[in-house]
Amino acid sequence: MNRLLAVLVLAMLIALPVAAQTPPPPTAPAAAAQVTPPVGPTDPLSRAIFGMYNSIKRNLTESAEKVSEADYSYQPTKDVRTFTQIFAHVANSQFSICAGPKGEANPNKDDFEKTATTKAAVVKALADSFAYCDTVYLTLTDAKAMELIKAGQNQVPRARGLMSNVAHDNEHYGNLVTMMRLKGMVPPSTERMQQPRK
Repeated sequence: MNRLLAVLVLAMLIALPVAAQTPPPPTAPAAAAQVTPPVGPTDPLSRAIFGMYNSIKRNLTESAEKVSEADYSYQPTKDVRTFTQIFAHVANSQFSICAGPKGEANPNKDDFEKTATTKAAVVKALADSFAYCDTVYLTLTDAKAMELIKAGQNQVPRARGLMSNVAHDNEHYGNLVTMMRLKGMVPPSTERMQQPRK
């Protein structure tokens, strides 16, 4: 009995710091509930990478939902992608980028910029790409993050590919923010900051 009690106490002591690091529940609209981050990694570096990934995942997912079907074809100038093309490009890229750290060939055979022509198709492609990347980010440990993987002719830490994905996603979220502002929309990240704290 004492051994069981000692194991339970030890388990609780390990769980408390992890629970303390878990971000507070979101206060955003119901759509945000779909991208509430799971517990994820507990190692410091891996948890930081996972947190950055979940932040941009939420911003992109909420943006894809927020933009109206009619505005998906909006193109500020002829040299800039439409909303459809940006979201589809992010989905394509996520499959491609996350395949490296996952250690496999890109499983996506679609070019979403050509095949995803409706809001529903784009939202699905984006969700599918996040589901694919989730499997890498969720299982990351600091040891795995530092393992060398092949990237072209080079060997790089697995974390590099995952951080590149986050950087790429943020780059295009910046494009989307400008376009949303031009269309009179408040971007999701700004909208959350404007909500009163409880």
